[in-house]
Amino acid sequence: MEATRRGLPILVVEDDAALREAVCDTLELAGQSVLAAGGGDEALQMLAGNEVSLVVSDVRMLPMDGITLLKEIRSRLPQLPVVLMTAFADVDRAVEAMRAGACDFLLKPFEPQALLAHVLRYRLPEKLDEQGMIAVDAVTRNLFALARRVAQTDTTVLLSGESGVGKEVVARHIHQCSARCAGPFVAINCAAIPDTLLEATLFGHEKGAFSGAQSAQAGKFEQAQNGTLLLDEITEMPLALQAKLLRVLQEREVERVGGKKPIALDIRIIATSNRDIADAVANGLFREDLFYRLNVFPLLIPALRQRAGDIVPLARHFLASHGTRAGRAGLRLGSAAEEALLHHSWPGNVRELENVMQRAVILAAAEVVEVDALLLGAQRPVDPAVSAAVPEPASAGAVPFANRQTAELRDVERQHILDTLAAAGGSRKLAGQRLGMPERTLRHKLRQYREEGFLKP
Repeated sequence: MEATRRGLPILVVEDDAALREAVCDTLELAGQSVLAAGGGDEALQMLAGNEVSLVVSDVRMLPMDGITLLKEIRSRLPQLPVVLMTAFADVDRAVEAMRAGACDFLLKPFEPQALLAHVLRYRLPEKLDEQGMIAVDAVTRNLFALARRVAQTDTTVLLSGESGVGKEVVARHIHQCSARCAGPFVAINCAAIPDTLLEATLFGHEKGAFSGAQSAQAGKFEQAQNGTLLLDEITEMPLALQAKLLRVLQEREVERVGGKKPIALDIRIIATSNRDIADAVANGLFREDLFYRLNVFPLLIPALRQRAGDIVPLARHFLASHGTRAGRAGLRLGSAAEEALLHHSWPGNVRELENVMQRAVILAAAEVVEVDALLLGAQRPVDPAVSAAVPEPASAGAVPFANRQTAELRDVERQHILDTLAAAGGSRKLAGQRLGMPERTLRHKLRQYREEGFLKP
């Protein structure tokens, strides 16, 4: 079986120099780019400075074994697939590795064809653009090209588009491509904070400024100093607060609630809205002068149905991401499923597509995801009477643990999320970064676990 060269290299981790060289030679002869490490510590150092598409690691290594390395990779790079090599195919080690997020095992000695088959099956499926974004459709490529151009200035950007199109993703992309990339990126959802708290959250407050203000607190504007502040869903901000925001944007300084000393600001402002701001202005719901202050560089993010070329690449990306975390990294879309995705209207845009792929990871009966596992447009909970007839995932290759039963998949995902949250000291933001999961998605899952009794309030 011959593999074709892909963009990102494969990292081979093996403390036996002869075997490491043999594995690397096999991959290079098949046209693959390869990096090699003699142990777990060296591998982690290489991952810190290099992007790779797959890690192939031995299990029995010293001082860090393959299982420990796998867990470290899962906490740092949750989307990166890992295949383990071992001559000790005992059940306990296999279960431990699968629970820790391994894709599969290669049992020593193995044929070159088996190694190449695992590479083709598990390596990251999509090439990203030079800035790490999935942009296949010409509309999306133009969007990110504009975003990179405006990123080179400090111009205020107004991002608009339907809910779920990825406005925050574009905002973060602008920040990462700007001269402020080393500074903080601070986001605040203006619709998620009560009106009574929003002013103090944005501008900060001094000690004793109001009941409960036991100490001074910097607001989001100060926290974003020398970086970027994202004002998400700006049209949900109360009119009285809009006037104060306008003054901050005009003067480029902020005054804390209860304070008397203005604080100079050096930040970039990005605002988003899923509503037509011009209509909000016409209806008296949004200040016209604030609209013109924010609307310096308006950027419309097209709906997913308007950039159909991105649908399948994004679906493959989400399937690989969520499949890897659930221990099912070998999942791939069948041709009929891809066709169904292309013909769906996607009213929930990219967010809906990611949800569909998460469901597919749970419901797919085999490595190939078929149409019935997508539940496209599902508005109701899964019917147990119907889902009971769905066969359990089949085992893959030499390791019968790769495609576990649905209940066990949920248990593994839940335990991984709770362990990561505990390791992050209870910080949802930090846990979400380590899991590669949006904070909103994590918040939804934690609420579900709390309702099910797995997490104390």
